[in-house]
Amino acid sequence: MSIVILDFGSQFTRLIARRFRELGAYSVILPGGSSLERVQQENPQGIVLSGGPSSVYDENAPKPGAGVLDLNIPILGVCYGMQYLAHEAGGDVKRAGKREYGKADLTEYGGKLFEGIEGEFVAWMSHSDSVTQLPQGYAVVAKTEDTPVTAIENNETRRYGVQFHPEVVHTPKGGQLLGNFLDICGVKRDWNAEHIVDELVQGVKDQVGDGKVLLGISGGVDSSTLALLLARAVGDNLTALFVDHGLLRLNERHEVEQALKSAGVNVVTVDAREQFLGALAGVSDPEQKRKIIGREFIRAFERETEKLGHFDFLAQGTLYPDVIESAGGEGAANIKSHHNVGGLPEDLKFKLVEPFRTLFKDEVREIAKLLGLPDHIRMRHPFPGPGLAIRCLGEVNETKLDILRRVDDIFISGLREFGLYEGCSQALAVLTPIQSVGVMGDERTYSYTAALRAVTTDDFMTAEWARLPYEFLATMSNRIVNQVHEINRVVYDITGKPPATIEWE
Repeated sequence: MSIVILDFGSQFTRLIARRFRELGAYSVILPGGSSLERVQQENPQGIVLSGGPSSVYDENAPKPGAGVLDLNIPILGVCYGMQYLAHEAGGDVKRAGKREYGKADLTEYGGKLFEGIEGEFVAWMSHSDSVTQLPQGYAVVAKTEDTPVTAIENNETRRYGVQFHPEVVHTPKGGQLLGNFLDICGVKRDWNAEHIVDELVQGVKDQVGDGKVLLGISGGVDSSTLALLLARAVGDNLTALFVDHGLLRLNERHEVEQALKSAGVNVVTVDAREQFLGALAGVSDPEQKRKIIGREFIRAFERETEKLGHFDFLAQGTLYPDVIESAGGEGAANIKSHHNVGGLPEDLKFKLVEPFRTLFKDEVREIAKLLGLPDHIRMRHPFPGPGLAIRCLGEVNETKLDILRRVDDIFISGLREFGLYEGCSQALAVLTPIQSVGVMGDERTYSYTAALRAVTTDDFMTAEWARLPYEFLATMSNRIVNQVHEINRVVYDITGKPPATIEWE
């Protein structure tokens, strides 16, 4: 049972899925035009039509597949989704006299979607079109000063619509509204860590059977959690392979091996530094880097299997945001390829096992806690599979990697020292190709610029730059330029996601 979200191109669609899961209901995102058969595969108890940039009158306006709106289940339209519901039922939608964007107060609200909600209701608006005439059977259940039709409902057909975005944090009581929709759908709120683990373990057993599984492991929370999950599902048929590609942080190989052994994982370590750095020689384009690293990972796995024996499956800790950004989901824009999604070679000799493919990072952390992964691993900041290759802008070589490792170690150690590490969701250092003039010891220098980045986020789909204290940043800058002589300038990245991504490449 699930809530199916049909994506018509809204930047907030992924947040709708997140909010439902936070409320204990499993939700899945499908392309807006998915066929009736595809939607029914998810056994939906309710459907959400997302927002989007189109007008219902556009020639190629997105719409659900034939028969989807005829399903006898509740449907909620959000922004464009509400306009489409009204238009298809015979209502009118027109360009609003005044575009409404940002926060707005509901002057009136009621009906089933707002049941149990009291007091001020602040809503986040982002629309140019508005419903101007209701279709038969619908009633207006919410208004703002500028939008007289802000929410609609038809209790007979169980069709509902809101012109605002209940999924964003700027609509503080939006979670209550989405919870009411779940109640209307009759959804059981049993999507929790225990439920997820049971489903994932059974799913792996069904897929793998008696086959042997090779797990590509990095030591981060995703692959470490996956190791514990797979061990529960397939036992001795799992082999965890840690590939040292030469793109790890300072002392990370030792830390990874120790952490995983203490967690009871049997790890085989492969030294492939020469292989990876050789393949990356002369390559500056980040997409090429990712694809090369993905290819070389697989080649390393294939070589090792010749020594370790036959494996039927390759397991990876791919997450939902990885799939979305790599356009792994139908209809998604390709933001950047992830080495384990968009970078895999076409002649892959393994069948893939990716149990976390529909999960967000915080859900994986909850699973890790349930499986007994130590907190110092479970709460560790994410580290990308391509490692420092995508934090070393331009061509990658051992000299530049050595500089970056030392800068990164100073920054991360400083965050821990000052008690700021746990307040950041992810922190990293970037070695830029920019060189500039400086003065050190009364002498002219012409050295590299290092960039520091730290972000806060709930789901890694969107992120805010971390407001680190000026005194801390000044201390880090002084330490870096004094201890890493190849650096004479330090900058701090204050860009959110969007418009930027968390990593620079």
